[in-house]
Formats: sequence, C-alpha cells, structure tokens
Amino acid sequence: MPDPSEGASREAQGAQDERRGPRWRLVAVVAVLALSANLRPVATAVGPVLEEIRADLGLGPGVAGLLTAMPGLVFGLVAGVAVALARRLGVTRALVLAIVVLAGGLLLRTIATGSLGLLTLSALALSGAAIGNVLVPAFIKSHFPGREAGVMSGYAAALGVGAMAAVLVSAPLAHRAPGGWRAALGLWGLLALVAIVPWLAILVHERRRLGGPPARAAASGLRVWRSRQALALAAFFGVQSMQAYVQFGWAPQMFRDAGLSATTAGSLGALIAFFGLPSGILMPLVVARVRDLRPIMIALGVLLSAGYLGILWAPTSLPWLWACCLGLSAFAFPTALALMTARTRRPVVTASVSGFTQTFGYLLAAVGPFAVGALLGLTGGWTVPLVGLALCGPLLAWTGVVAARPHMIDDDLVRS
Repeated sequence: MPDPSEGASREAQGAQDERRGPRWRLVAVVAVLALSANLRPVATAVGPVLEEIRADLGLGPGVAGLLTAMPGLVFGLVAGVAVALARRLGVTRALVLAIVVLAGGLLLRTIATGSLGLLTLSALALSGAAIGNVLVPAFIKSHFPGREAGVMSGYAAALGVGAMAAVLVSAPLAHRAPGGWRAALGLWGLLALVAIVPWLAILVHERRRLGGPPARAAASGLRVWRSRQALALAAFFGVQSMQAYVQFGWAPQMFRDAGLSATTAGSLGALIAFFGLPSGILMPLVVARVRDLRPIMIALGVLLSAGYLGILWAPTSLPWLWACCLGLSAFAFPTALALMTARTRRPVVTASVSGFTQTFGYLLAAVGPFAVGALLGLTGGWTVPLVGLALCGPLLAWTGVVAARPHMIDDDLVRS
C-alpha cells in the first residue's frame, strides 16, 4: 500500500526546521504544557459543584447523570473527528481551533440558565478538549523526535495537575466567590484563554517558515483496527478511562455511604486524583526505557482490584490505603498515552492510533458511571457495583500486556 505520509509535508518540513531552534522547542514545550493543563478541568470541575448546579438550575437526577457522563461520551465521539480535522487543517491549526472551542464553551456555559444550555455548552467545551487529547501526542511525535518520552512526561503530568486542581479548587471557590458555581467554572475558561498565546506564536512561526498554510496530513487508508496491538491498546485505554470517570463521579460517594464524612470522602477523592502528577512524570520514561512491561501491567490490574475490594470489605479501617491503590492503578493512563508514541514510528500513524484508541476508550468510559449508578439503584447497595469494578483488574492487566509488547503498530498496518 502507498505510504500514508507521502505528501504530508510542508508541515513536517516545518517541524524539521523548528527542531533546529532551541527557542522554538521551548515555546513548543510551553504550548504543550499550557494546553495539557487545560484539558481536564472541563471534566473534573463539575463534580465538586454538581449539587450547587442542580439547586440553581433545577436539574433532575437524569440530567445530572448525563452531565457527569458527558466527558467520556463527547471525548469518544469527537476523537475520530479530530484526525480528519488534522488532515484538513494541519495539526497546529487544529490545536489552535481546539483551544478556542474549549475556552469559548467554558466561558459561555457560565451564563447558562437551563439544562439545555448547560449541556450544549459543556459539549462544546468538551469537544475542544477531545481534539487536544487526540492531537497533542501527534504534535509531540513530529516536533520532538528522540525526546518524545520527556515531553510526554510533561504532557501527562500537566493533565494530572489540571485534573487535581479543578477537584481541589472548584468547590471552595464556588462557596466564596461572587457568582458561586458560575465563577468556579468560569475560572477554567479564563485559564484556557491564556493557553492560546504560545500556540498562536507557533502558528505564526510555522506560516512564516513554510510560506503558506500548513499542509494537510495524509492519513487516509490506515486501518488501525487491523492491528491486534492497537485493539489491545484501545481496550487498555478504555478500561482505565472507565475507571477514572467512575472514580471522578462515584468514589467520594462510596466512602460517604460507608460512613465517612463528606470532608474526608472529598479528601480521599483528591488523593486518588493526586497520583496523576507523579504517574505522568514517571510512566512515559518507564515505557521508553523498560522493554518488558508485563510485570507493571499485572501490578496495575492487581492494584485496581485491591482498591475496590478494600472499599467493599474495610472502607473505614484503611480508607487511605484503598484510595492509594486506586490512585496507583491510574498509572495506566499515562502508560497508555506513552504507548501511543512509543509503539508508532510516524506522526501520521500516531495521530490515527490516538484517534482510534480514544474513540473506543472514551465511549467505554461514558458507560461506566451510568452502569455503576444503574447497579446501585437496582441492588440498593455497593456490593455488586464494587465486585464488578474489581473484576476489571484482570482485564486491565491482560490488555496492557498485549498493548505493551515491544512491537511497532506501523508494521501491522503495512502488512494489512
């Protein structure tokens, strides 16, 4: 089959030129970190102020449940669109558009007066974040050859910082700032606007260097689903993402229903989110340097099961230990992100694998909070939901072992 990267190339040549300039590498790193830190608050800032939103707008349980499930749903539906958008506009221009959409949606939803407006504008903001989720790994692959692991570490760590900051800051800000929950959610829109500055600088630089609009990346014809490793990576990412969104939405409630105070339960939720910072720094480097990742993948699955079974059997005895187990199991997330660049050679393949993986993964993630809520309602307690969540541990381990084998997905696509 013809090389899908043929013709992609004034933008690729621009990337080659930028790699020679330390100043532009620094600008590119700042841009990646600034965008990454703004990709998660759109999802995680809502949970801490959900009760205030419900009271102000009169949201019913169904609408509130949809609002908490929207991140996974929108991320999954828009991930495939992101790849097509990059083919049409180029990766950098697509990322600038993503930030504009993200910031606009975040700011506009602060003036929503009903459930329809809130849901629509939340979906808009999440669409911008979804494009960033997919295309940042491709940008890193093309602009930092040989340095992907280090930049991916910064990217994943910034994701964790953004997620944790939104969890910790949103509720106190909603209680103290004029405007309540609207001010708390609006803050993240203002920060997203700041993130656009280094990306505009990169866009202007690329246009000057290339003498015109960026080339359209040729990625058509890549049948990523024909790669067993890509399928396993999508499943691994999906199981982890489902667990993450279940924990965002339900982990504090699990501890509260076990008898812990709201403050303690919220602190335990923040503890789970905290592990996103060290995991983001560490795991891309581990993936780049450790050939046999099987023991790590098995350990991640064991930790996931142990965390849920601990909450089931001894929720008030060692709650911090079970929160740590769940937080450590989330090392799977930056591992999956790192595998997208470590197990691909060409940026065009990285983008396609990223889009395919996140489409499948986030759609699965959207099912998680709904399924837990349904099981909780049907059974009237946490036993069945927690056992079901614990059984995801072996699945996480198995898919991770297959996804992490030392093999390039590009080779599967050539054979297919």
